Amino acid sequence: MSTENKAMQDDPLLNPAMFWVGDGEVLWQQKLGPQNKSCNSCHADAKKSMRGVATQFPKVVNGKLQTLEGQINQCRTNALSVPALAYESKELLALAAFIAFQSKGMPIAIRESSVNKSYIQKGKNIFNERMGQLNLSCAQCHEDRAGLKLGGSLIPQGHPNAYPIYRLEWQTLGSLQRRLRNCMSGVRAQQYEYGSPEMAQLELFLMWRARGLPIESPGVRP
Repeated sequence: MSTENKAMQDDPLLNPAMFWVGDGEVLWQQKLGPQNKSCNSCHADAKKSMRGVATQFPKVVNGKLQTLEGQINQCRTNALSVPALAYESKELLALAAFIAFQSKGMPIAIRESSVNKSYIQKGKNIFNERMGQLNLSCAQCHEDRAGLKLGGSLIPQGHPNAYPIYRLEWQTLGSLQRRLRNCMSGVRAQQYEYGSPEMAQLELFLMWRARGLPIESPGVRP
């Protein structure tokens, strides 16, 4: 990150992603569905109940590997009896950013266990798999060439600790899955679908790989 980007990210008055965090706080209180319930009805004050939650996702919930966005949608359909939100929709990004913001500064706490070990390995396989017409893997850029430049831009290590992020290139907030799909498109590979098992596995591996790094969400990047 440049000094300017970091200053923008760390100042809530300058970070444009804080608009989504504010919207997410409103959505947290919004009553929906036949039972007229909100996220707050079950989880109460997010500043307490959601503290540390983003450090633990993706994780296995009821036998299924679930991302934070996937868990939000599962709560909506099961607890509130309302439709799931579309990936990259303003509402889902706002709720994810609001929840992740409650863990800002806390270290990523993904640990390998008997429950998630196979999913971490599958994500690692995807990370190291050559793909697309350019026949490149994630690892070739974000491990072998991290710190070098590509097209004048610094190649990062590919850590996911600031998502959802506001990218100046996008001029909006976006999820980690959007960024991963961008990379796949860049190497001219078939993109995994939003919410697919492969996306969840890759997210889990990246979070495990970044364990111990502090949550910066919502981040700002070029």
